[in-house]
Amino acid sequence: MASIKQLKKDINNEIGEIIEDIYHWELSNPKADLSKSEQLIDEAIEGFDNLIAKVNGVNGEDPKKQFKVIENEKATLIKSLLAKIAKL
Repeated sequence: MASIKQLKKDINNEIGEIIEDIYHWELSNPKADLSKSEQLIDEAIEGFDNLIAKVNGVNGEDPKKQFKVIENEKATLIKSLLAKIAKL
């Protein structure tokens, strides 16, 4: 990890791309039930908020380890969201 700033940008960009994908799905499927996709968007936003809060809350005790845990959580969230998008 290069920096806190870069980690925040990565979180923002990756989750932002997922939300854009969901919006594209909604636009290409106007007759579909959009409640599931809206829940997925809410989940993505909640995950974003949680990750950013964790990045901001890193304290002086072994920050590299804390950032590694955040990176792993980000990867898990991204995988989960992508799997749910595939089920739409």
